[in-house]
Amino acid sequence: MNGLLIDDDPVYARVLQRSLERRGLQLRIALDVESALALVQEDAPDFALVDLKIGSDSGLNLIAPLRAARADMQIILVTGYASVATAVDAIKRGADNYLPKPITAEALIRALQDEPVAEDVDTMTPLSRLEWEHIQQALLACDGNISAAARLLGMHRRSLQRKLAKRPGPERSSVA
Repeated sequence: MNGLLIDDDPVYARVLQRSLERRGLQLRIALDVESALALVQEDAPDFALVDLKIGSDSGLNLIAPLRAARADMQIILVTGYASVATAVDAIKRGADNYLPKPITAEALIRALQDEPVAEDVDTMTPLSRLEWEHIQQALLACDGNISAAARLLGMHRRSLQRKLAKRPGPERSSVA
């Protein structure tokens, strides 16, 4: 099963992409509306995970073109700004599901299989994983320079070095 994630947050997109690929799903990423529409025209995916706010654009406006590209595509709108009004609007426009962000790979797979998505903390991406990805993004932006990355992150260089020494463990689906 292949999908398309349309989200303007590259760190979140990469984390979710890696999690899904470990579970056998393929996920392409579009960071803006234009590249999303271009990717859909190349090869329409089985599902699309669309952020409500993509820069200055609205993910609601992408529902119709995605549905036109492939009628049976599952379209899931995700947002950190969930409200009843936008949920109703998304479903009226043709979205199959509406979920709060951040969504984990397990929750997404359940939604794709039309299973209920429980809103419990056991399904959230661990904070240590998000922090690690954010640090990696800063290091990439600074070409691996730890001092420059620490300044960019607003922390002391030694604090960043300690965090880098503690690589986060694998994600867990639930706490026992």
